[in-house]
Amino acid sequence: MIFGAFIAGSSPEGSAAIAYPVFTLLLKIEPAVARNFAFAIQSIGMTSASLLILGLKIKVDWNYIKYVTFGGVFGLIFGTYYIVPLISPPLAKLFFVSLWLSFGLILWYENTKPQREVFDKIQNFMHSDMVRLIFFGLIGGMISSLFGTGINIFTFCLMTIYYRINEKVAVPSSVIIMTLETLLGFFIHGAVIGDFQQEAFEMWLACIPFVAFFAPLGSFVISKLPRKAIATFLYIILIVQFIGAMWVLRPSLPHLGLSAITLIAGLATFAYLARLKR
Repeated sequence: MIFGAFIAGSSPEGSAAIAYPVFTLLLKIEPAVARNFAFAIQSIGMTSASLLILGLKIKVDWNYIKYVTFGGVFGLIFGTYYIVPLISPPLAKLFFVSLWLSFGLILWYENTKPQREVFDKIQNFMHSDMVRLIFFGLIGGMISSLFGTGINIFTFCLMTIYYRINEKVAVPSSVIIMTLETLLGFFIHGAVIGDFQQEAFEMWLACIPFVAFFAPLGSFVISKLPRKAIATFLYIILIVQFIGAMWVLRPSLPHLGLSAITLIAGLATFAYLARLKR
């Protein structure tokens, strides 16, 4: 969680992106326990990171935060009650790491263009942008209901590829979004559904001191780096995440086929988004 917390504060990936696969696949912890732990631990780490972002007045896009969070609330609630019981978490994880890798490849390609222009906020914000952000937040909330994270990286894809938002702005914005989402997830499982397990509670207590320090440290470090260094850091995370998932999951041939189809479809989708002219 030292590594996971640093990633949570310095990238659009929550610490659950590290904790969930390690817990479920290596440590053989039940997916529901890993998900609840992810919500709980992020409520400490990402809240600490968000407070540092706000305290240092690190630049964020408030339209991005407001409307994605609004959609994410409904997506998380819907996903918790109606999607979580139906989906196999390892299969879903394979799908999403393949999708994130395709995003990373397109972002890398876009950043190789010397003339690529980036912005610190969504330009000429319109009603259609509000609807688009709410919709992506809705889908992202459903993803977060499965793993304890997801809305941050899912909407980060839209912001950097379609809206061409500077990674130095999009990363801290996504951290604040995931903070609000994870507090809601923690509340739902801890106070409403009441399925927060003793095992998750004990692991949470053990990790609190570490994430409370390393998540804001990640946000501080990333605020001092140039934009392209942040993007490079993100590429590395996405590649390592994909390779790690393949190594741990040992997917069958049909699952490899699903991964390949997802990767190709993701490349086509994100390349299309990158070429759209707003």
